[in-house]
Amino acid sequence: MQPIHHSVKCTLMDLVLKQGEGCRTLPLAGHVGFDSLPDQLVNKSVSQGFCFNIMCVGETGLGKSTLMDTLFNTKFEGEPATHTQPGVQLRSNTYDLQESHVGLKLTIVSTVGFGDQINKEDSYKPIVEFLDAQFEAYLQEELKIRRVLHTYHDSRIHVCLYFIAPTGHSLKSLDLMTMKKLDSKVNIIPIIAKSDAISKSELTKFKIKITSELVSNGVQIYQFPTDDESVAEINGTMNAHLPFAVVGSTEELKIGNKMMRARQYPWGTVQVENEAHCDFVKLREMLLRVNMEDLREQTHSRHYELYRRCKLEEMGFKDTDPDSKPFSLQETYEAKRNEFLGELQKKEEEMRQMFVQRVKEKEAELKEAEKELHEKFDRLKKLHQDEKKKLEDKKKSLDDEVNAFKQRKSAAELLQSQGSQAGGSQTLKRDKEKKKTREEKSISDRTYTTAGKTPMVPWALKLFVQCD
Repeated sequence: MQPIHHSVKCTLMDLVLKQGEGCRTLPLAGHVGFDSLPDQLVNKSVSQGFCFNIMCVGETGLGKSTLMDTLFNTKFEGEPATHTQPGVQLRSNTYDLQESHVGLKLTIVSTVGFGDQINKEDSYKPIVEFLDAQFEAYLQEELKIRRVLHTYHDSRIHVCLYFIAPTGHSLKSLDLMTMKKLDSKVNIIPIIAKSDAISKSELTKFKIKITSELVSNGVQIYQFPTDDESVAEINGTMNAHLPFAVVGSTEELKIGNKMMRARQYPWGTVQVENEAHCDFVKLREMLLRVNMEDLREQTHSRHYELYRRCKLEEMGFKDTDPDSKPFSLQETYEAKRNEFLGELQKKEEEMRQMFVQRVKEKEAELKEAEKELHEKFDRLKKLHQDEKKKLEDKKKSLDDEVNAFKQRKSAAELLQSQGSQAGGSQTLKRDKEKKKTREEKSISDRTYTTAGKTPMVPWALKLFVQCD
């Protein structure tokens, strides 16, 4: 039989005490068997397995991935981040781990690019949105009619390991602002990364300075529970060691006769699991071996319930009416439904009136446009008629001019034909006279002389011309 976990015992005892208020205590005459219920719960939990989700928040180069590999003593395969994104990107990887007979579904969420921007004012916003998204997904699963929560993969973040740079002076404003925004949504455990970079005296002062700044700024970090007697002493002691100063390394070196995880430096060796060198063992003890179930419980009972309550209040759900009487879910639903229907009818009436008003305005605009079109049509029609009348007048005038021209043409042709007949005989007579005159002139100009002969007499010349 597996040993009963202390948190399971505590939860069961609280349940028995709460249910036993106002009930009589009766002695048993013999063994009944319900004392095996814790063992049954343990066996059932072991068979179903567990899930645990860790978020690592911190600036680039503080050894977040290395610490995760060291913490679970394995090598988580993952693509290296390029750090070329303009903002903070959250990368989630889930792994199935097995130790003895217990299975663990581990999810590690890393904040790629956190603190890489010049303007770091909004670096926390993607982290807050991611945490709210996991709460919302679980709430939506709870509100379903057919829920399968026993097989649902719970992606809510159970613990946030916030990595602080080992400056030795004070917290950066980015660290304070981010932790202040996250403390109501996740369990925060601050750790000083690469604590071997500063001396022991500086480390002690740095822890005191960090604790003082967290308290003065109202940042609520996770406190290990001290209500369970079995772990009250160790948790109380470990609360005084916060924040843990850790060193991570996956390299094994031979120290003495043993192989240990350590970091080799020119001046010496830092052993990861040596409590005199760093607080890695304390972190692993508190995080995994003692308080893992409490972290899961705190996530559900505190952070998720706060988100759920605020979300339902935003939706209008209440536990009591104005008379401080309890509201049932059905009554609340009916009240919200009636309120919603009333608002819907009111908006519908407003939209209908707005629609009617717009229709009337549109009709008025159309009537005005129609009136303008009619007036324009009348103007164009009148203009067309005037143009048509002008064209008809011009056509009539042109027709009169054509007729007059034809008459004049006919008269001219007639006169020309008569004149050509009368002038033809005169022209012939004139032509004959002109010909005769030319001939006579030609004859008079001719002189016929021959060597040793007498010139021709005029009558002979005339006879010659006639014969010719």
